Amino acid sequence: MKARLPQGMGGGPSGMQGMMKQVQKMQEDMAALQEELDARVYTVNAGGGAVSVTINGKKEITGIDIKPEIVDPDDVEMLSDILVAAVNEAIRKVEDTNAAEMQKVTGHVSMPGLF
Repeated sequence: MKARLPQGMGGGPSGMQGMMKQVQKMQEDMAALQEELDARVYTVNAGGGAVSVTINGKKEITGIDIKPEIVDPDDVEMLSDILVAAVNEAIRKVEDTNAAEMQKVTGHVSMPGLF
């Protein structure tokens, strides 16, 4: 008894070549998208806008803006907490955006070792 494969599955060497071309195109698309994502710049505010953190798509902090009224020498801990919250939110924003954009290219397919 012969097993029947669904349309587009199997087909010997030509089917494999077609699949490899699709994988190669997906990898090229992903590399181009990664370049675009790395170049993006995000700004996140914390503490009611008292602290702004700017981060790029490579998760490198490129700037921190602190409004003078938030600086209290007697309460440095509060400023530290706001900075930590802002930096963590900035990193989350980059990761969430990158993941969502990559899923558009990969079609929610996960191939270990490729991406």
